[in-house]
Amino acid sequence: MKFGISTFITDQSIRPAPLGRALEERGFDSLFIAEHSHIPVSRQSPYPGGGELPDIYYRTLDPFVALAAVATVTERLLVGTGIALVAQRDPIHTAKEVASLDLISGGRAVFGIGVGWNREEMANHGTDPAVRGRLANERLRAMIELWTKEKAEFHGEFVDFDPVFAWPKPVQQPHPPIYVGGGQGAFPRVVELGDAWLANSLPPKVLGQRIEELRTLAGRDVPVTVYAVPDDLEALEAYARLGVERVQFYLPSDPEPAALAHLDRFAELVGRFN
Repeated sequence: MKFGISTFITDQSIRPAPLGRALEERGFDSLFIAEHSHIPVSRQSPYPGGGELPDIYYRTLDPFVALAAVATVTERLLVGTGIALVAQRDPIHTAKEVASLDLISGGRAVFGIGVGWNREEMANHGTDPAVRGRLANERLRAMIELWTKEKAEFHGEFVDFDPVFAWPKPVQQPHPPIYVGGGQGAFPRVVELGDAWLANSLPPKVLGQRIEELRTLAGRDVPVTVYAVPDDLEALEAYARLGVERVQFYLPSDPEPAALAHLDRFAELVGRFN
């Protein structure tokens, strides 16, 4: 089982480059960072975590800019979005950003995606929350065409363009792996368009049941990465028994000294696991 870090990189947290170097020095295999373009001041969408929405949600850096900075100071670390909100993103621009990150990193990009929960945020991007799932799927299909075809074209319900040239193409073939975030409702998206399931902080007992459901639906084993796992040895051992490919500790969005102390604690736990 591999060990990575998930976090919100903000204007108040450890900067991307020092974070990337610190992760690679400590042997972590990946960094996945969250995305929110903004948060409307007035909203009806409840925060999934309960209570007040933390300010990290509206202080996040652009994920592709931050990950490019990480990529330039690391050699082995996977650099991924966890998650990019494709229902709020132009697919042509996003395809170029993902491919550019893959090129800059030498083939280390991971495209973690999701449909999002904040309806007011979506609406400000012109996205109808009622169709966000269909929209996300179609944009992913269009991006795959842009990555894999010399003359890409797409004609769908939401995305429509005649043949275009779009470079760079990704280093990874046929394209960077797509890690689909979400619960059971995302399983059809995982099966059709994903290379892995990005599960959000599910305890091992529940996760085991969901993996069986996904495996039955897909008719194959699907790699699983678990976001924001407990920093607990017993839980890590339980994830390993389930055959989880990767777990990610959640790093609070702290300034550098505190962030490094958290990473040291995570690394010590991984050392005990190994």
